[in-house]
Order: sequence, then structure tokens, then C-alpha cells
Amino acid sequence: MSEQEHLTGIKINGPLPGPKTQALLAESKKYEPRSMSEHVPIAWDRGERCYVQDADGNVFLDFTSGVLVANAGHSHPRLVKAMEDQVRKVVNSYDFVNEFRPELAKKLVEITPANLNKAFILSTGSEATEAAMKLARLYTGRKEIISFQGGFHGRTYGAMSAGGKRSGASTKGFGPFVPGFYQAPFPNTYRPIFGEMTLSTDLEKYPRPWVRKSKSLQTGNTPYCLDYLDWMVETETENDIAAVIVESYQGGAGSYIPPKNWMQGLQAWCNEHGIVLIIDEVQASFGRTGKMFCFEHYGIEPNLLCLGKGISSSVPVSAVVGEAAIMDTLSPGTMSSTHGGNALSSRIALENILIIEDEKLVENSAAMGEICKKRFDELMQKYPFLGDSRGLGLVWGLEIIDPEDPSAKKPDAARAKAIVQHAWENGLLMMAPIGHYGNVLRIAPPLVINEKELNLAIDIIDAAMAASA
Repeated sequence: MSEQEHLTGIKINGPLPGPKTQALLAESKKYEPRSMSEHVPIAWDRGERCYVQDADGNVFLDFTSGVLVANAGHSHPRLVKAMEDQVRKVVNSYDFVNEFRPELAKKLVEITPANLNKAFILSTGSEATEAAMKLARLYTGRKEIISFQGGFHGRTYGAMSAGGKRSGASTKGFGPFVPGFYQAPFPNTYRPIFGEMTLSTDLEKYPRPWVRKSKSLQTGNTPYCLDYLDWMVETETENDIAAVIVESYQGGAGSYIPPKNWMQGLQAWCNEHGIVLIIDEVQASFGRTGKMFCFEHYGIEPNLLCLGKGISSSVPVSAVVGEAAIMDTLSPGTMSSTHGGNALSSRIALENILIIEDEKLVENSAAMGEICKKRFDELMQKYPFLGDSRGLGLVWGLEIIDPEDPSAKKPDAARAKAIVQHAWENGLLMMAPIGHYGNVLRIAPPLVINEKELNLAIDIIDAAMAASA
């Protein structure tokens, strides 16, 4: 396949992995640490729209988006053109102002809620979550941070400390962690931590063993796992809470979507106590869930918003968008970034947002999400080992369990891995299974995917599930 030919469909040339891919994988194994995820054995060579070509010329439909990055598709012509033009001018300027950084900040302010009126441009998701937590501490003068069990906010020490799984591959062995972080229960609707009572608002059936001190939690619509916050603060913290940081859906934990009343109650609780609400949308924003920002599904507004991944569909960019009262606590030299807001990254992110708007990719994500829901619900009826299907727009989690006793919800990581392997062998590229037990299939194609391509990909998953039965 020549460089001029477009990638328009699945093409498998022979046994996988091919010889060039095998050579690259061997070189990686020899010279790189084995710290990366255990994906199928593929070496990427090209990407276009929702297709990926490997080093041997095999072409796959992509259900990874390069881990939820390529929202506008791989190698979008407008992004390629902007990159080619900008690298001939200037790339990095440290924190000197360049032509595109203020324009990107302005655009982020314009497309987010009115209370968010300043934006700080950075490089990575971890950098954004770290910056947001530092801002909250500086603004409030308090030191404690509440996050949620199962959460993931990055791999640097502050971000890991906010994470909600100490035994996970990205955290185990790296402790002790930064003090001052406390994890509260997340409303996992498939594996509820308090069982049936987790989301119940019925005080007669499930009386609380604690006094609900916060007025915002005495509404009659407060889930059990939310008003537990008062008890946690009283028993585990010094009641010196600067911020709550929460994903708008828990991605790495297994694509868990929180109920609307839980998110709204969380914001009310933060407002009552003067706690900064940080929404981590590093992977959930820019159309991924069928809205520009996932928090829009819940009718809430964060005080600080962390963005990344799909902000550029390509090069490393992240951002914190926040209220001026919080952002203006910073003084010169207190927060900067070597590559954050460089001219190339800022220009590409700005162009990417315009592409998402111009090509109506948010709307396409929502429409394709309806197809996903219908098809995955059908698969649940067909395969007893598909225990749950959950998602929004073009991000879904398919939970694979032992079919012998579906009510036990026993995770089946081996079957999940086999499904991913079979799908890859038949032209669909998926990420390694995710979740606490490694048994959840993550569905995350570029937002440019069309109905025909989406249905073909789900047909391949169907066949992979049938082969594993």
C-alpha cells in the first residue's frame, strides 16, 4: 500500500503479527521496560480516520482512538496541514506568549460554562489534575483532597495519590503516597459497594448510622453512598477539605457512569462547604460522550475542569479551565510548564476544536451511541457472559463474567482477553481489557466513525464473543 492510498477498509495480508511487526516488538522488548499495557501484538505505522495500519500493511478498524485521543480521527488533513505549517515557524516558546496559546485559552473559555473564565494550557492529563489540586489548595488555604474509589487521575505522585486503587498496576509498589488524600465510595451501578442500598434514598429501609449534618444531603433524594461523605469527613479527615476531584465517568475502572442525582448532590455538598469541585474530563470531553463535555449530562458546573486527550486528537495538550477567583491566586512563577501551551500544540488543539464543531462530531457521537446501546443490549441477550453494557456516546464498557452463575458477577478476564485477541485477528483493534479485574472491554472509536463502520466493528465483536462461548 502506497503512502498516497487512503485507508478505507479492513485488510489482513497474512498471519498476525507479520515479520516487520515481530521485529519491532522484539526491539521494544530488548530496549524498553515492560511497563506498557499488555495489548495485542501490533506495531502502528499509519492512522487515518478510524483505521490503523500496522508495520506489515495490515489495516484494522480502530476501537481505541489511541486511548481516547483521536476524537477527530487519525491524521485529520486540517491538523496535518496546521502541523506542517507551524513546525516551519516555531514550536516551543516556554511560557513566553505565542500566537496561539491565548487564542486556545479564549476558545476554551467560550465553550465551557460562564463561571469558567480562565484557562491554563499544559501538556498531559496528569499535569492538569496536579495543577487543579494545587490551585484548590492555594485558593482555599486548606490541604485535604477527596477523590473516589476506583478513580484514575494520572501516574505522577499527586495524581496517583488521588487515584482510587492502591493495588493497581499503575500504583502498586510505588508507595507511600502523598498524604492528605481520602477516597470515598463511587456509585458503581453494577458492583455497588454497599449493595442494594448504595443508591437508595429510602431512609426507612436503609436508616443511616450517622447524623447527616450537611443540609445539602437532607433533600430526600440523596443516595446512601453520597451522604456517607459527612461520616467519612468526620471520621477520616481533619475536616480541612480543599477540593473534591471526580471523573465525570470512571474510565479505567470499567466505564462506570454515575447517576445524575449523585453528581448533582456532590456539587451541592461542595458548594455548601466551600469546597472546590474539580471535574476530571481528560478522557471524557470534546464529544466523546455525545456532548462536548460529559458533565453536561448531569446539569452541573465545575469550579475547575481538567481537559486533555481529545483536546488535540494528536499532539500532547491538556488544560485546566477554571473560575478567575481561583486562577488569580497564582502569581508570576508559581506555575508553569516547559512544553505547555507551545505554539504547535496550541494551534493544533484550537484547530481540532474547530473541526469537532464544523464536522458536528459531537452530534455524530450521540447518534452512534444510540446504535451502540441497541447492538450491545442485543449482545447481552445473546451471550450470558456479557454481564453489563454501559456507556454514553462513543465510550462503552462491556463487562465479561462467568456465565455459570451470572448473578454472582464473577469476572472472566481470560475470556475478555480472548475476545480482544479474536477481534484483532479479524480486523478490529481494541485495547487490552480494563477494570478492577481486567474483564471489561473498552469501546472507544474515533468520533468520525460512520454507521456502516460501527456496525461492522460490532459484528466482529459478536463473532469474537461467539468464538469464545
